[in-house]
Amino acid sequence: MEAVPINTFGYLSPVVFWSLITIATVLAVAHYFIETSRIVKMGNKLPGPKTVPFFGNAILAVGVDPKDALTEALKYDIYGDVMRVFFGPKLIVFLSDARDVEIILSSPVHIDKSPEYRFFAPWLGEGLLISTGDKWRIHRKLIAPTFHLSVLKSFVPLFYENSIDLVQKLKNNVGRDFDCHDYMSTVTVDILMETAMGVRGTSKEKSSFEYASAVMDMCNIIHQRHYNLLLRLDALFQFSSYAKEQQKYLDIIHGLTKRIIKKRKEEVKENGEATDTRLQETKTKKIMTAVTEPKEQKIRYVRDDLDEIDDNDVGEKKRLAFLDLMLEMKRNGEHLTDEEIKEEVDTIMFEGHDTTAAGSSFVLSLLGIHQDIQVRVMEELNEIFQGSDRPCTFQDTVEMKYLERVILETLRLFPPVPIIARQLKHDVQLVSGNYVVPSGSTIVIPQYKIHRQEKYYANPDVFNPDNFLPENMQDRHYYAYIPFSAGPRSCVGRKYAMLKLKVLISTFLRNYQVFSDLTEKDFKLQVDIILKRSDGFNIKIEPRNKIIIS
Repeated sequence: MEAVPINTFGYLSPVVFWSLITIATVLAVAHYFIETSRIVKMGNKLPGPKTVPFFGNAILAVGVDPKDALTEALKYDIYGDVMRVFFGPKLIVFLSDARDVEIILSSPVHIDKSPEYRFFAPWLGEGLLISTGDKWRIHRKLIAPTFHLSVLKSFVPLFYENSIDLVQKLKNNVGRDFDCHDYMSTVTVDILMETAMGVRGTSKEKSSFEYASAVMDMCNIIHQRHYNLLLRLDALFQFSSYAKEQQKYLDIIHGLTKRIIKKRKEEVKENGEATDTRLQETKTKKIMTAVTEPKEQKIRYVRDDLDEIDDNDVGEKKRLAFLDLMLEMKRNGEHLTDEEIKEEVDTIMFEGHDTTAAGSSFVLSLLGIHQDIQVRVMEELNEIFQGSDRPCTFQDTVEMKYLERVILETLRLFPPVPIIARQLKHDVQLVSGNYVVPSGSTIVIPQYKIHRQEKYYANPDVFNPDNFLPENMQDRHYYAYIPFSAGPRSCVGRKYAMLKLKVLISTFLRNYQVFSDLTEKDFKLQVDIILKRSDGFNIKIEPRNKIIIS
């Protein structure tokens, strides 16, 4: 058998030659089937950057540091409100028109998170963030009453006590630059343990900072798995150094949540807290019936979230904090396993602390820059408290209208959750551009971009709390402001978060004036799982003339 000539310098053996021909043929056939698949053909009709065979647009992420991801992503604004990218054959479509966003988020059909949320599974299991179907619907209905207004009102004294603890801890930082995020992370964990988890007083854990640090490190690993093609594969990830680090952080995180559950079980047993089993069973039966009845196939469009709780269902019995309700249901024989309780505790602990830690840190940073706005906030607080050092009450928070606008505007410019991702079960006809997005696509909704569009906000990059005056909101599309998402899968704890932020920020400002040597243009934003500043949340503080702390 003769060798096959390939050039003037050498020869290929027939085996190698036919192997190469076979590989080339297989690749050509694979490429043909990929390019002629329904999802790719429909995806190619959408605007987006040019692709390369097999990789699609994945090479755009090669060499991009996560710290620079936001800057790189904004370079592709040229494609408008609808943009597609291919990650291999996987179609990802970015939507930033509020009308298109409403189609997705308001739908009871498109509630499945994107496949990338599976990276949370070792941490959160099948908790509320990533579960779907009847399990998600049942747990959502069970958990929602724990954030009822009557429960939240009872939390205000605990919000205030922990805020005063924060004020005390900050005394050593007076007059110097420091990163406030570590402090905000710790206090938000403390607040969650005392409120949602019911672990109070001397039984409260002392490892909040360690937990908060482990959460940030876990988020970084998950973020790396989104960007690194090799780390996305579980078979390869388990042999990486990240896998060992992840297990270390999970031991810290799960260790805390297990201790919280154990402590609360012991406290409830010791205190002999009684519950009305009959009423709880009735409520649970209503929930089970509601989520197992045949569902409408037609997509419904809603302007408000679908988790409002009928007072007739829960008004007759004492409303309980999150963990207490979970444990009560378990005792009353409901179908909640210990593992499911742990998953929901892990989910609420993550979602309830890291987002508000980032949000409050951004608020302080912005108030440090905009002294005129800080003065207006203080004028409002002085009018409410009349210079007294009395604790903050729920009614006080109702009167904090301007501070509320400051918080809302901060969440507009710097939404703690910068993107939402959903998996489509059916084709979707968009409003903008008259495009059709095929079933099986991943939809990405970038709040950061939506919140900064001129068609929704005048001078969108300028910090202006008056964007949330009633007269400026009345003609704005409802889905043009979604820091807590919207629709059926909106954040179940959004009212909890806003109330906590009001108490925390107002108590801070009653004690300290905050300063910053930077402006918003100096912020180095990192689109991690949570939007943060890679340069740190550095501020300076000086005590007020009349300070509450001793």
